[in-house]
Amino acid sequence: MNCQRCFACRRGNSNCCEDLKVLGVMMDGGMTERLLLPASKLHPANKLSLEQCALVETLAIGCHAVNRGHPVAGETVLIIGAGPIGLSVSEFTRLAGARTILMDLSEQRLNFARQKMGIADTILSTGDGQELEMLRRITGGDLPQVTVDATGSNKSMGNAVNYCGFTGRLVFVGITQAEVTFPHAPVMHRRELTILASRNALPADFTRIIRLIEEGKIDTRPWITHQSNFEDLIVAFPEWIKPETGVIKAMVHVN
Repeated sequence: MNCQRCFACRRGNSNCCEDLKVLGVMMDGGMTERLLLPASKLHPANKLSLEQCALVETLAIGCHAVNRGHPVAGETVLIIGAGPIGLSVSEFTRLAGARTILMDLSEQRLNFARQKMGIADTILSTGDGQELEMLRRITGGDLPQVTVDATGSNKSMGNAVNYCGFTGRLVFVGITQAEVTFPHAPVMHRRELTILASRNALPADFTRIIRLIEEGKIDTRPWITHQSNFEDLIVAFPEWIKPETGVIKAMVHVN
């Protein structure tokens, strides 16, 4: 919910509103019985199922992050973090015609990305320093033109500059409250890197995603890994939050 009056809103960057209030974060959201919204916040999606509609916002985060990094056909994009946000970034990297490389700590998530999302190039991050060498092998030594960190880990975000190719763009879509530090002269300055933040999404992103789902260019079915009816949710929910359960997105059906 943006004010439409501040400097950012006047420039069309409502996602960065100085008085931004996110539903379910700064104000009551989807768990309320009734929700009053201005019509400008509604996006017609009459051709989509409820399950497809539920994924539009998640995909919008990835859409906006890719817009910030602006990869083009033929470029390589490294996505760090294979959770829902990282996977949403991969969808729009694919649509941009760029090559996707996915890195994560979990082999289970990488396996899901390979089997369900069609991402062939993956790197298991083991913390032993082999990730950079593997990345060099995959890219022929050039390193990616765009790197997107979707982890929310300040350690990962600081280390991400090492994975960027010369004149590359680094996009932080994950959020941390901790300080992010990285080497300046030997890496960032020498390679003339560009560091970009990505916050939320814009209304045009929602419109685009709805159209892409309608046209079959984005398939939301692999995203829904778990389902429950409302009556069984009290039993299902504790299992869903365990990493080994492999939840990407879970749907609750209210009869």
